[in-house]
Amino acid sequence: MPEFHPNTLYYGDNLTVLRDFPSECVDLVYLDPPFNSNRSYNVLFKESRGTESEAQIQAFEDTWHWGKEGTTAAAYDEVVSRGDQVALMLKAFVDALGHNDVTAYLTMMAPRLVELRRVLKPTGSIYLHCDPTASHYLRALMDSVFGAVNFRNEIAWKRANAHNDPKRYGRITDSILYYTKGNSPIWNPQYTPYRDDYYESHFTQDASGRYHRTVPLDAPRHGEGSPSLIYEWHGKWPAATRTWAVKRETMEQYEAEGRLRYTRTGTPTLFQYADEMPGVPLQDFWADIPPVNPQAKERLGYQTQKPEALLERIIFASSNPGDIVLDPFCGCGTAVVAAHRLERKWVGVDITWLAVALMRNRLVTTFPDDFPGGIPVDGEPADEAAALALAERDKYQFQFWAVGKLGGTSRGGKNRRGRDRGIDGVMAFPEYAPDTPAGQPPDYKQVIISVKGGATGPADVRDLVGTVERESAAIGVFVTARRPTAEMEREAASAGLYKSTWDGSTYPKIQILTAGDVVRGTKVNMPSQRGMPQYTPASPARRGRQGRLGM
Repeated sequence: MPEFHPNTLYYGDNLTVLRDFPSECVDLVYLDPPFNSNRSYNVLFKESRGTESEAQIQAFEDTWHWGKEGTTAAAYDEVVSRGDQVALMLKAFVDALGHNDVTAYLTMMAPRLVELRRVLKPTGSIYLHCDPTASHYLRALMDSVFGAVNFRNEIAWKRANAHNDPKRYGRITDSILYYTKGNSPIWNPQYTPYRDDYYESHFTQDASGRYHRTVPLDAPRHGEGSPSLIYEWHGKWPAATRTWAVKRETMEQYEAEGRLRYTRTGTPTLFQYADEMPGVPLQDFWADIPPVNPQAKERLGYQTQKPEALLERIIFASSNPGDIVLDPFCGCGTAVVAAHRLERKWVGVDITWLAVALMRNRLVTTFPDDFPGGIPVDGEPADEAAALALAERDKYQFQFWAVGKLGGTSRGGKNRRGRDRGIDGVMAFPEYAPDTPAGQPPDYKQVIISVKGGATGPADVRDLVGTVERESAAIGVFVTARRPTAEMEREAASAGLYKSTWDGSTYPKIQILTAGDVVRGTKVNMPSQRGMPQYTPASPARRGRQGRLGM
């Protein structure tokens, strides 16, 4: 059973993981639940029949389906049996729209949103990132979970400059649904700079070149008005339909600072210099944060990767240093990286080992001094039996786990299926000739990793030998769930040795590791950088983020 530990990655179904977390343990939730926005809107509402969609099911990859095994149907029955507002809302969706990918998606989201509300502290907030295909349904569902009174904003993020979408206006925005758990959420306001023409139209420039203006210090009265804003000031009361804009103590402070100016009728106004003002309060349309472009340093090849600046804005607004940020659909881990950079604690959950390995590597690479003991992963196989169970349950997740545990990079997409040409992962090591001039970059040699979670034999080893030769790789590593046969070991030995050009040391060309070897931390036998020249390519320093706009 998972235990709740901040600064930990969790592998598994987030619904199961969340149900083991204590109530009111996190301050902020950000989630970008996967949904296939590339599919036709009409196709999403096509009734699911037969086995076609069942064959496409992958772990939370792009959508959920009503399938033969009844996972979605069971989740629907569980939610509807609650008899609360969430049950009524979900039942209304399915009754009105039928059994299709959209209602399956909403059915799988409903219990997760319920759990996310439970783990939020009373001062907590949740931001759900989605596209317009399902945002209106998700908003109605979130109204039933969090209460319509706790809806704060539907933020439009401009994620592209232009799209040529056939027979419709270009779709260039995502929606971010912002809800709070209660009426006193953590809130840190952010500001954007004034436009140049705003200075000319709303301010006056003095002889020194500074822009200034005066603003009224009375405001419209709502209802009876706050008693603390209705008082006599220098013999003048606010009009019957108005109040003062600030309390008496603030008015006295402005007067002591010499910042009050009075109209001919005696109404106080506040004198302001533009360069002393924070700017325009952040609005619900965000067009100033571009998406992660193909050349961006932070790009990891994740199709739906969000920019770190976007997550930093959200985290800065709705949490404070030391607070806990949760992302239950972590993907490539942008939220946890942004949280760590802003000195928050974090918890990341994902159902794929590829994502967990990517997050772990990204954190360690981005913050090399912060994790000397590595990143703890709850749900990682702790012994050989657990590793074998993972291989039996899901050979692809076993593959991703093994590659990541060895320090390699998985080939292919987030949950790749299909032909891999014998390459499940790759690694590299630097190689130098003894007479390499100082400062010259090394010649990196490739290590190919092939992982088999099922039955294996000598033919699999021979296939790896052929792949290593075809790819001109230095070493091939064959990971098998169980112990290799003697014939497999002979095939590996017959492949010969790789000889390092640096010091002449030799390494087996083909190496076989078992699931037990991997779980015990056995590493690939290859040349180490120890003793080699240290090559550090020049790179511009990363600009620090202030968490505040316009800085």
